Amino acid sequence: MIKITIIAVGKLKEKYLRDACEEYKKRLSAYAKVNIIEIEEYRCGDNPSIAETERVKEKEGEAISAKIPKGSYIIPMCIEGKELSSEEIAKKLESITVQGFGEITFIIGGSFGISDKVKSLGNLRLSFGKITLPHQLMRVVTLEQIYRALSILNNSKYHK
Repeated sequence: MIKITIIAVGKLKEKYLRDACEEYKKRLSAYAKVNIIEIEEYRCGDNPSIAETERVKEKEGEAISAKIPKGSYIIPMCIEGKELSSEEIAKKLESITVQGFGEITFIIGGSFGISDKVKSLGNLRLSFGKITLPHQLMRVVTLEQIYRALSILNNSKYHK
């Protein structure tokens, strides 16, 4: 059974988001062992400078880097990443496991994104399109797409 780790900046404050994540974690348990690691979200003023936002990304990046499992296939979620269909994500996950990786780590940054240092650690930068999502909602979408991909690979009726 493959291990999926999601490293996400910030805590889910809204119950409906926590409930959605728990539902997808439960569904995923048929296909994978899922671990979600929450990293502290660093704050800055209401109108931060570019230097301030970079400093926040670097601090969050250091915390993220420290939590990446050794030997894991690393997928930072970022807007400039590769856009794949659900079927293509399924094929990619299958390919990753065929390559011998037993664990895949998805990284979801905070309000300002992911540091360049963390992005450089990635084996694949992935994007779900050019839209911007709140990072808390991105966690739900990521879990859903992982579930959809593994459902496709297991010939489940979830993906129609």
